[in-house]
Amino acid sequence: MLFAGFDWDGGNREKCRKHGVSVLESEVLLGSDPAFAPDLKHSGREDRYIAVGRNSQGRPLFVAFSFRTRKGRRLIRPVTARYMHAKEIRRYEKESSQAEDR
Repeated sequence: MLFAGFDWDGGNREKCRKHGVSVLESEVLLGSDPAFAPDLKHSGREDRYIAVGRNSQGRPLFVAFSFRTRKGRRLIRPVTARYMHAKEIRRYEKESSQAEDR
């Protein structure tokens, strides 16, 4: 996933913080080539995506994001970030182990 940086403002920073996820955690996950997929349910005016992975402490993390172009640069705009729920963790771990078996 190629991009030139991140597009943050008060709105998306606050949405991540209210779930206990820092800006840095979101940026590290998104910059580390996470598993990601289209978020068809929330793609209305723009294409949205979800990324899943683990933070530096190993805690499973979910980040919803879109791409924006500013001054000719492709930026990732995190929409929200949160820690995964138990059901999501089980699915993530199952899919991760299946991918490793391939």
